[in-house]
Amino acid sequence: MAGDLILVTGATGFVGSAVARAALARGMRVRVLLRKTSDRSNLAGLDVEECVGDLTDPASLVRAVDGCDLVAHVAADYRIWVPNPESMLRANVEGTRMLMLAAQDAGVRRIVYCSSVAALGLTPDGSPATEETPVSEDKIVGIYKKSKYRAEQAVLRLVRERGLHATIVNPAAPIGPRDIKPTPTGRMIADAAAGKMPAYVETGLNVVHVDDVAEGHFLALDHGKPGERYILGSENLQLFELLRLVDSVTGRRQRRVPLPRASLYPVALVCEGLARFGIEPVVTRDHLRMAAKTMFFSHDKAARELGFSPRPAREAVADAVAWFRAHGMA
Repeated sequence: MAGDLILVTGATGFVGSAVARAALARGMRVRVLLRKTSDRSNLAGLDVEECVGDLTDPASLVRAVDGCDLVAHVAADYRIWVPNPESMLRANVEGTRMLMLAAQDAGVRRIVYCSSVAALGLTPDGSPATEETPVSEDKIVGIYKKSKYRAEQAVLRLVRERGLHATIVNPAAPIGPRDIKPTPTGRMIADAAAGKMPAYVETGLNVVHVDDVAEGHFLALDHGKPGERYILGSENLQLFELLRLVDSVTGRRQRRVPLPRASLYPVALVCEGLARFGIEPVVTRDHLRMAAKTMFFSHDKAARELGFSPRPAREAVADAVAWFRAHGMA
């Protein structure tokens, strides 16, 4: 793939910037799709070609894919709560569909679409789910997760109906450097490292180093099959186990109180009300509904078919804490 021109969408973000770096490390030429107002700090010092555009602007997508050999579509509107779900659906679902069509029409050789484990099913007993675990949209909590499910289904339809050469990766909860916003998991790690998390709501999640997620994109481009999905995860942890890893890395054991979910629903309602006035909600009802589910996943298929081999969760936590501290966030 050295010398190939790859379009990376979402390259100013957490996962996308890791994908752009991984592409450059492979000797690829990298074009990035970004808005005029995008924060470019994650691209500082990188030799990339900028293409200004937006997932909701079809003409900009046509310009972005022109002459590209490969596409890594990582961009998404990632918010747990939004006042207007339609804007998220336009970007995440219709934007994805339009980009896939533009890429195919431009003769792009291979595409990897970054979906999410949010689009996959969960097991009733909390055991690790796989790419084949049954899922239906009515069981998916939250508009973001529903949008990723619909976008994934749109890509799969294009594979079936138009022969789109696209492979799907489903990252778990990525952690590590350059989480500038940060993501909900990153915010939790930063707060825990800073001693600002005296309480928590128990849940289960799968965490993975962001650079391993980036590596998984290229393994999928190299070895993935069109229309197949590959979970990019590492370790399944209860939240208290993840917080203990943070304490182990910082060398400071903290006392934290587990809170019952039911007690936080009134707080969530207040936060959602304030959000309508521009105040970002600390907790929402969707947050609490998600926490009620054990989100454990198996990356066995990616290991078997792609050669995916993620590092331990402790290394990912250590890199995340180091980055947050270096940037005054922990």
